[in-house]
Amino acid sequence: MSELSLENALNLFVGALSKKGKSTNTIVAYKGDINQLVAFLKNKLNIVTIDAIESKDIDAFKTDLMDNNYTSKSVSRKLNSFKNFFSFLKNEGVITKDPSSEIQHPKYENDLPKILKPIEYRSLRDACRNDLRATAIVELMLQAGLRIKEIENLKMENVKDNEIYIESYESHPARTVPLNNSAKNALKRYLDESRYETKSKSVFITKTGRHLLARNIRSLLNRYFDKADIKDVKVNDLRNTFIVYQLKSGVPIDIVSQVVGHKRISTTEKYLELIDSREESKGIKLKEL
Repeated sequence: MSELSLENALNLFVGALSKKGKSTNTIVAYKGDINQLVAFLKNKLNIVTIDAIESKDIDAFKTDLMDNNYTSKSVSRKLNSFKNFFSFLKNEGVITKDPSSEIQHPKYENDLPKILKPIEYRSLRDACRNDLRATAIVELMLQAGLRIKEIENLKMENVKDNEIYIESYESHPARTVPLNNSAKNALKRYLDESRYETKSKSVFITKTGRHLLARNIRSLLNRYFDKADIKDVKVNDLRNTFIVYQLKSGVPIDIVSQVVGHKRISTTEKYLELIDSREESKGIKLKEL
């Protein structure tokens, strides 16, 4: 059995995730979940080494989470982090028995992706119409399905006449994304009329010419969600809206999956549950919202 500290065991796991090329967000999520377990084990149960953990201890933490009003979905996600952590330690020979193997996931209904109604995304456009930078970001997510990180990473050299090139990052491969007129015109207006002079190669920058980060983009759009009085939505729901409306308009699912950069077509398939009926297919031209 190992007397390795909880913190050192976590460091081993994080190092292995990094070597496998896991994304920064994935690693941060794992660390957050496992650090929460570590704090519970140390502070509530006085457990400080990895070999001292038993199934009942993890089950006690699961119960503690539920008692503190964590949703079943959140508890299940955290439990998945723990199971991956202990499975890794067992495979590496750090522990001889996986204490999480017998812990059951709580039951919950899988939430469907949220999409904006036409009246909502039109209200959002109206709310940010005088902010060319915000308008360009909204249109790239709503009309081209970009992720917020892809907005952050977009460089001037990646912008072409009718398309943009998304460079590979973290675990996502590179791809080319077509731009419809709304996205193209919004991006052009921002670049021609609103982007500040700067040496930065990034498309989206701050007023001081610095790189606009994902957290700044999220804060910016959340302000406009509030201004437009749009409730219970997240920034990524703009991308969800793009995906659903393309599928609903008859764009083949493999084309949609390729455009938005899904690794597996099964990821795109879950959006089909949001479609009541499909309009007659008009080839593979992307629908303009």
